[in-house]
Amino acid sequence: MGRKPIKEIRHGELIDAAITAIHQHGYAAVTIIQIAREADTAAGSIHYYFGSKEGLLGATMRRLLNILRDATLERLSDASNPRERLIAMAQSNFDNKLFSVEQCSVWTQFWANAPYEDALARLHKINRARVRSNFHAELKLLLPPEECEVARRALQAYMDGVWLQAAQASKQLDPPEERRQVKKVIDRLLKD
Repeated sequence: MGRKPIKEIRHGELIDAAITAIHQHGYAAVTIIQIAREADTAAGSIHYYFGSKEGLLGATMRRLLNILRDATLERLSDASNPRERLIAMAQSNFDNKLFSVEQCSVWTQFWANAPYEDALARLHKINRARVRSNFHAELKLLLPPEECEVARRALQAYMDGVWLQAAQASKQLDPPEERRQVKKVIDRLLKD
């Protein structure tokens, strides 16, 4: 396996710094200088690699979405029926690589700002449509048609609520426990 190119390494470092700085200062208030300071680099590096603060913030959100996508695909590879697929998709939102206080904080701040920024609005729309479609595809195989949308909304509201609480947490989160809890929610939603 070859070494990562310096550009890829630097991108990762700047995105990590953006996550920390956004969590500490807030999405609307964070500055390029604060992000650069967190990355122990000059503000010009952000402009060089991302073109602007908005470019870096967009890349940061895309990274979080990619972590979610990868976690979902990994969990789905072990699922063999609609119930298992639904559980896999829900549990991927609480993957160890994604479900941390900093990342939940950044994620919720991005979505809170999506109505005001076209690039974030586009990512938000794509993500919500994907989640809605994926959950509905499995739920329609498990529930009567008139119950699918209510179950999907309840599951999505539960997950969003856990993420909002996590974004405000002052202690380390417990992803395995949250995966167990979301499975219990699904079990209740699908109970006859």
